[in-house]
Amino acid sequence: MAPKLWASPPAVEAEAAVLMEAQSGLIYYAKNADQRRPPASLTKVMTCILAMEMADLEEVITVSSRAAAVSMGSVIDLRAGERIKLGELIKAALISSANDATVAIAEGVAGDHDTFTRWMNAKALLLGLEETRFANTNGYSHPGHWSTAKDLAYLSRYAMRNPQFASLVSTRQTVVRWENPPRELPINNTNRLLHGGYPEVTGIKTGTTQAAGQCLIASANLGERQFIAVVLKSPHRYRDASDLLEWAKKGLEPAKLCALGEHWTRLPVSGGRLGDVPLEAAQELVALLPPGEEVDKIVHLAPPLCAPVAAGTPLGEVTFIWRGQELGKVPLVASKEVLERPWWWRLIGRNFE
Repeated sequence: MAPKLWASPPAVEAEAAVLMEAQSGLIYYAKNADQRRPPASLTKVMTCILAMEMADLEEVITVSSRAAAVSMGSVIDLRAGERIKLGELIKAALISSANDATVAIAEGVAGDHDTFTRWMNAKALLLGLEETRFANTNGYSHPGHWSTAKDLAYLSRYAMRNPQFASLVSTRQTVVRWENPPRELPINNTNRLLHGGYPEVTGIKTGTTQAAGQCLIASANLGERQFIAVVLKSPHRYRDASDLLEWAKKGLEPAKLCALGEHWTRLPVSGGRLGDVPLEAAQELVALLPPGEEVDKIVHLAPPLCAPVAAGTPLGEVTFIWRGQELGKVPLVASKEVLERPWWWRLIGRNFE
């Protein structure tokens, strides 16, 4: 049989990368996934999801002189004293990666930039992002500002559960509007994969600084599943991300790990008409895996039993492990009834089933 074209993951040039299935959080590819690295504007995923959770997007914010003074990188030319809705600032930060917008977001939501940054770090801890620390809201290089490919994948998985966030990061182009004085600015999404590079792509964020290099978080709906690819410091970030997503689409297959009613083992029963009871799987388990992968199975059984035992009684479970990650658990139940021995059982020494 000829080998499959996508039997192995692609060669990724990024210095760190992760491919994750969003619903399960299962990681299919990891390269230096836990290595601390500057995240550049990928930082804005946290900035914006936190602001969306903590404030009203219709709130009108007055631009401060600090926000207006931001001129490095992408900006929307905020001017001190202007009034603009929080939702418009978030739109600018996520779609066109506006650095001045993140300072205005922080000041509008928390009162000042540094307080909001502390809230970002608190949120990271709540989400279990143990290798992430923020020193600012936009990703400017700073010795105290870092994350990892794995943490950024988990952060993106969390953020994409918010429908408004997911809608914004999939937007190709839109217009930012100010309240006072009224003006408009057309903006385009910095993620080239949204502009015809990969039709299934739904986001999420680009990031570039000299220290971080070219970074990208890309998400795509592949069938009924959503995948998230993170590439950090890549010479070809769009190719790396699209190759990982293409491998997810063509190189992973449904594998039936357990069938409904499948026999697993027998559990001893004392005082019963049977000496043990057969255990069967109470449900089916199917996982998406590369072909030919080994899956470990850990069986946990109930303590020794005494009759009677009713059919269908939960008596254990099987945990399926792949590359140190839990694929799922299947309950094991009694497949038949075990009746208690009658008082005269020992007198006749017979075994009734």
